[in-house]
Amino acid sequence: MTAHTTTFALAASGRALTWTGNGEYVRIDAWGPDAVRVRAAKMHPVEDTEWALLPSPDSHSNQSPVSVQIDDEKGTATLRTGKIEVRATAHAWDCSCHLDFLKVQKDGTLTPLFQERPSGGSLQLNARNYEAIIGGDEKITASFTAPEDEHLYGMGEYQNTPLDLKGSTLELAHRNSQASVPFVLSSAGYGFLWNNPAIGRVSFSRNVTQWVADSARQLDYWVTVGDSPARIEANYADATGHAPRMPKWGMGFWQCKLRYWNQQQVLDVAHEFKKRGIPLDVIVIDFFHWPHMGDYRFEKEFWPDPKAMCDELHELGIKVMVSVWPQVALDSENYQEMRAKNLLVTADRGVDVGMMFEGPSQFYDATNPSARQYVWDKCRKNYADMGVDAFWLDEAEPEYLGYYFENYRYYAGPAQQVGNIYPREYDRGFYEGQEQMGRDGSIVNLTRCAWAGSQRYGALVWSGDVGSTFADLRSQIVCAIQMGVAGIPWFTTDMGGFHDGRIDTPEFRELFLRWAQFETFLPVMRNHGDRSKLNADGSMKEQIHAADGSRRSPSGADNEPWSMGDEVEKVLRKFIGIREIVRPYTAELFEQAHHDGQPLVRGLFYEFPHDRAAAEIGDEFMYGPDLLVAPVTHEGDRKREVYLPGDHSVSWTDVRSGKVYEGGQTISCDAPLSSVPVLARDGKDHGLAGQL
Repeated sequence: MTAHTTTFALAASGRALTWTGNGEYVRIDAWGPDAVRVRAAKMHPVEDTEWALLPSPDSHSNQSPVSVQIDDEKGTATLRTGKIEVRATAHAWDCSCHLDFLKVQKDGTLTPLFQERPSGGSLQLNARNYEAIIGGDEKITASFTAPEDEHLYGMGEYQNTPLDLKGSTLELAHRNSQASVPFVLSSAGYGFLWNNPAIGRVSFSRNVTQWVADSARQLDYWVTVGDSPARIEANYADATGHAPRMPKWGMGFWQCKLRYWNQQQVLDVAHEFKKRGIPLDVIVIDFFHWPHMGDYRFEKEFWPDPKAMCDELHELGIKVMVSVWPQVALDSENYQEMRAKNLLVTADRGVDVGMMFEGPSQFYDATNPSARQYVWDKCRKNYADMGVDAFWLDEAEPEYLGYYFENYRYYAGPAQQVGNIYPREYDRGFYEGQEQMGRDGSIVNLTRCAWAGSQRYGALVWSGDVGSTFADLRSQIVCAIQMGVAGIPWFTTDMGGFHDGRIDTPEFRELFLRWAQFETFLPVMRNHGDRSKLNADGSMKEQIHAADGSRRSPSGADNEPWSMGDEVEKVLRKFIGIREIVRPYTAELFEQAHHDGQPLVRGLFYEFPHDRAAAEIGDEFMYGPDLLVAPVTHEGDRKREVYLPGDHSVSWTDVRSGKVYEGGQTISCDAPLSSVPVLARDGKDHGLAGQL
């Protein structure tokens, strides 16, 4: 390969193609097999900030072949690596450069994928637009034209029920129950990662796809192609990191409530599980087991001997998880030290407070390596060394009061420019700390948010504080599918929803069982929520006070399998048993996630990309390649229609009746409250025949 210079400023630079002009620097790198990375900046060369991406696999000795061709006369150039080609066309009249992305077919022909939006002649549109921020960097907008008939999936967790994102506009920001993970998979055969943690938005319109970073130093995105969704996901995992192995104890049933507020409660519940013969892998101790947020320890009055508690639970075969919040209360014993050492997020204006829940607090700065180490040292001493096995990293967005992102500043930069990286760095601090303890192979941390790359830090993402309604249940099915596409294969929800579940009402009990049936086929089956009931005195909560009469955070109503009566316990026990039956299959799926980046929960489109009827179905899903699960998502329903993807070459066996159907049709399935439709692809029922 020979370097060239031209009057159009296109040049080959090693395994990259570059262009300069009109104050702009553009660089296109081969970045793994069948993938490229595009960066562009105004008035400075592009920077090597990795953000979501790992170092390029092409930096290793086993580099994939790359071809860069430049035509000096035409002012065009191409970079080809594997099955992707980028075509750059330089225009002398306005000193610009336009990019087209194409897929290389097996016979060598090229299929257009998408392209930067043309200038439109007299319209003078800019595909890469830099809007100056006075005294700072730029608001950057990247605009593309893409196939009108493509279907788009991924982008993380948004509380929407449409599965196909074409036509949607999404905020690129985290909120409680919203995790923005900016990777999108197209039915046209490509995957696109917006490699920028800035607050912004994306619009997948029919006439233009537009990505916006409200404040950034440069444009940065990564594109890959593949012949199937599975291949594209594998490429994406190679580029951003693979999930570790899920330990066996993470695959069973997890029990939690808001909140076990003392040591004896936890032990009593654990022993009751054993007495009733209900399998239990993990018990979770939720928030405000501490004196103040940011103390990172158990409160002695209510938790007199945490180590003895953990030892007793371990003897019962139960792992222990505790909740940790990133808030540090102004009253915390650690606040003054952390503030003096610059380990906290700071507000640019006004009162330096990030949240007011249970008193004023500020978030610790997870983007600061010293802050991550400080918090981990506290948590290791006060939790891990006491026998705690795993951590629940709550409030991971973080959940600012009012979400005024522009008012906060991190070690890594202004929140407006880098804020979306926060949850990943929060996960990272605990993952690396547990690695230092030698816990490789057994690290699982529950977290309420994620960004691209969070999966490599053992992040089990749950969908946040969603409502206890059937509408919320429907949304969680879509969230599970989209998070898997976005590269986060470990996902769960609060069984029954978080808010306002009245355990003494038949309506909630029905919702709870339908949600439990759905969760049986999620990566993690986890019972949690802020339950309530009408007490004899008319109150809804259990009020907690210390011995001196001072108030503590209240607790929700009971939330164990037996808390809602015999019928609920019977059905829930059945589905916890189903979870045990499919445990070997679940282990296989976690291995696929670890090795190949494959999601456990898959939309029908994922396994059947050529079935047009499956493209927009978001109320049923594949659990791995073999089991089709169709949760009941409307109150009172005792039947539901189920679409069977594929064609006559695919068979579907109802694991309850044994009846066999051909693919490509819709059937009506019975769905009594004690059961859920599950169909096995080509007879692969994984032990479920006759069990549901």
